[in-house]
Amino acid sequence: MITTTRIGAASALLFALFLGVAHADTTAPDLEARRAALNNLLTEQWQYTMRTSPEWASLLGDKRYNDKWSDFSQAGIDADIQASAAFLKRFQAVDTTGFPLQEQLNRELMVRQLQQNVDGARFKDWEMPLAQNSGVHIDTPMIISALNFETVKDYEDYIQRLHALPKLFEQTRVQMENGVRDHLMPPQFLIPKIVKQCEDVAAMKPADSPYAEPIKKFPKEFSAADKARLSKEVLAAVKNDVAPAYKKLAVYTKTKYLPYGRKDVGMWSLPDGAARYAFKAQASTTTEMTPEQIHQLGLSEVARIEGQMLATAQKLGYKDLKTFNKAVAANPALHPKSRQEIIDLYQKYTDQMYLQLPNLFGVLPKGKVEIKPVEEFREKGASAAAYMSGSPDGKRPGRVMVNTGDFAHRSTIDIETTALHEGVPGHHMQLTVAQEIQGLPDFRQQGNYTAYAEGWALYSERLGEELGFYKDPYSYYGHLQDEMLRAIRLVVDTGLHSKQWTRQQVVDFFHAHSGIEEVEVQSETDRYIVWPGQALGYKIGQLKILELRDYARKELGDRFDIRAFHDQVLGAGALPMDVLEAHIKQWVASQKQA
Repeated sequence: MITTTRIGAASALLFALFLGVAHADTTAPDLEARRAALNNLLTEQWQYTMRTSPEWASLLGDKRYNDKWSDFSQAGIDADIQASAAFLKRFQAVDTTGFPLQEQLNRELMVRQLQQNVDGARFKDWEMPLAQNSGVHIDTPMIISALNFETVKDYEDYIQRLHALPKLFEQTRVQMENGVRDHLMPPQFLIPKIVKQCEDVAAMKPADSPYAEPIKKFPKEFSAADKARLSKEVLAAVKNDVAPAYKKLAVYTKTKYLPYGRKDVGMWSLPDGAARYAFKAQASTTTEMTPEQIHQLGLSEVARIEGQMLATAQKLGYKDLKTFNKAVAANPALHPKSRQEIIDLYQKYTDQMYLQLPNLFGVLPKGKVEIKPVEEFREKGASAAAYMSGSPDGKRPGRVMVNTGDFAHRSTIDIETTALHEGVPGHHMQLTVAQEIQGLPDFRQQGNYTAYAEGWALYSERLGEELGFYKDPYSYYGHLQDEMLRAIRLVVDTGLHSKQWTRQQVVDFFHAHSGIEEVEVQSETDRYIVWPGQALGYKIGQLKILELRDYARKELGDRFDIRAFHDQVLGAGALPMDVLEAHIKQWVASQKQA
């Protein structure tokens, strides 16, 4: 991680780089050799990443390691930390004097990424590997559902992966034991949810398991003999390897792990809790803001948005938000009648936005987005919707995964705004454009900073308002409510992990300041407990992008072009907030000179 001092220094350097004031002798005879060395080192580091993260490689369409899982043993983790430290030293030693500005930025961003990996290792996050919404028990079937199975070898590799799954589960169990030893434990009340998830998968008939999904979609050119053989081997592996691994993990988690779960839910209760949370907050926001500053910003935003929500409720004839929220919850017209209705609404609002993209962007994504339901086995722990990026080769399109479970208790009023957030012009637009940028190294095409990615997606919801969407006042209220959710996150995430709030205080704050349905309040609260800091990036990123847009519009006046601004925000891939600010200010300066 880059500490506060390093962030300030890096910001100043990067701003200078973007403005082109870092003067250098570009005629040095070794310039091209140094540029080639940096590019070779970037390639070497990326190949290392693919080799040691075979699941990610598979998702990106790199099938070289399709028969393997990541090494989650302590030896493997230690080796990875050592490799990050070694790469860090090598990148730091590269002299980028005279390099093109984007190549200088390649080095700076890689150094920043590796430094964060090395600095974060002291917290041993891998010793708390399971949660109700993430972990090997949930992530592996999700990964499989996103893979392309095109050849017989793809299936044979997959069968080898299934045979190797018990080893990965055992490595996970060992890390959980290490967590017990080091007092790195999730809250006790959440652990039974993990047990239930494992037991449910273990109890499935092999043919009904999510691990059997690939044999339901054989390519038509496969021979009958291959289909029969591969089906038999997959089902045997699910029965003999996968199900027992889940059952063993469930038994361990229930009998040996659960008793040691921590009683307090906040990160402050973990060893070195204050520093642990400060690290998470800084990594998520890519700013120097303290938890207290973030908390106060959240309170301010809650008050501002609450005023807008009250005005909307009053226009609809209600005197206060409590009365209005109660009426919304009781109105059957504002609740879906089926799972399919939710999918259809997401598709409707996505199609509506696609027609408007040319008015907002010069560069449009080639890859289209799909709307798909969340797999039923993970509905209870999943958010209302989430985006899964497509593969760079275009064979797997980007997907908005929509939770259609317990549909009668869900609301339709926030679907329009969420569709913009997850699909276009939100996550799908940002991530697909990044994948399609020519000349960026792989680590930047596939890069992610929470404040940038989630800030852009939340900003995208605001674009819908500016385009005249949310014509239904209830949908507009849902839009405000979703922005309120992100403001509440600043308050309750810092409340939980820095100010020692209880879980009930978070639930009460939700009810006091929003009409979000109970199922989501409970799910969101548990999410913040197990993903400390992640929820901070949304509002902070959105506010920074709005600030930069206001700056560009003020500086450029009539020459300001919203399409050009958006292309600049998206045109360099994901960036930390301080680097994005430097980039936009350089662009504004160049526009003024032109």
